[in-house]
Amino acid sequence: MKSATRREVIDTAQTLVVKIGTNVLSREDGRIDPSQIERFADQIHAIKQTGRQVLLVSSGAVGVGMERLGLEERPKELPHLQAVAATGQAHLIRLYDQAFQRHGYHASQVLLTAEDFQDRTRYLNIRNTIRTLFEYGTIPVINENDTVSTAEIKFGDNDALASMVTYLIESPLLIILSSVDGLYNGDPKDPNSQIVRVVDHWSPAVLEMAQPTKTRLGTGGMQSKLSAIRSATQVGESVILAHGRHENVLLQILNGDDVGTLFLAEGQSVSAWKRWIGYTVKTRGTLVVDAGAVQALTTKGKSLLAIGIKDIQGTFDEGEVLSIVGPEGYEFARGLSNYSSVTLRQIQGKTTKDIQTLLGPAAFGESVHRDNLVVTRRS
Repeated sequence: MKSATRREVIDTAQTLVVKIGTNVLSREDGRIDPSQIERFADQIHAIKQTGRQVLLVSSGAVGVGMERLGLEERPKELPHLQAVAATGQAHLIRLYDQAFQRHGYHASQVLLTAEDFQDRTRYLNIRNTIRTLFEYGTIPVINENDTVSTAEIKFGDNDALASMVTYLIESPLLIILSSVDGLYNGDPKDPNSQIVRVVDHWSPAVLEMAQPTKTRLGTGGMQSKLSAIRSATQVGESVILAHGRHENVLLQILNGDDVGTLFLAEGQSVSAWKRWIGYTVKTRGTLVVDAGAVQALTTKGKSLLAIGIKDIQGTFDEGEVLSIVGPEGYEFARGLSNYSSVTLRQIQGKTTKDIQTLLGPAAFGESVHRDNLVVTRRS
């Protein structure tokens, strides 16, 4: 079964960002399944024949490493986990490269850490590298650099990474392949539960549908997937969540079939600059603002003025990304501060005229300029 909505989403996508979970690549006994990688290579070749690019965000390094080293349980101590990841990553990329070479392509390994997305220069270098790899006709295979990235191993999965990589791509469609058929309206084990085929609006009811799906080898769950998916839809991109073990799942999606759950983009696409500010960089402090400032920022497209700031939390320098919180206590925007926390505390609640008297006529009139501000929540 096909729908016009799915057909439109597929037709406008020029690059497919495909996130593949560890359990999608593994047999029931937890060992890597090379034939599954070959099946994905076959499908990706067919997709590239349509003129589209494909980028993979692939988990599996730790799982493969466990197999190569004869381990039955995932290590808990960080040095051991890093060693397993290093061992597994080498074999994982070799399997991808061998599978792609059957169709005349090469796999290109790209290992990233959270810090690569925090620094603007490194962030742009990632984008430029991916674009150049596409020019060479290779298939980028991206993974967290678990060997050196402690935070990603302790908390992470590749759902958030896939979402952030999607921000770098022009006209993308993010496809998250997991061990679930999609988002269910109840417990997936309940025979009365049904798959939600389309999510066109985020609500508390949607978030409550998340059911624990963490497995022995995988590190993620439905909650982490929904968090990553929501971030992608907020910047104007659509996402499909589907079961990665279904036969020719990528080709079914490309054909517009009613596979998995389609999460539709919310609103217009956000510029690359504002994606980086609002959805990639970690915040370094918080500004609590009054109701007037909330309205000015969310409905009038204004800059944040010091007169609307009620409280300043944290220590930060000028040019760092801050969380902007309304009177009700929730974050509704993020932006680059024109001032350090020390200076902001001096001018908090003051008018532009008073600020220029205090700091001089060249002082910024805005604490956060609208060009460097992203509204992340409107209600």
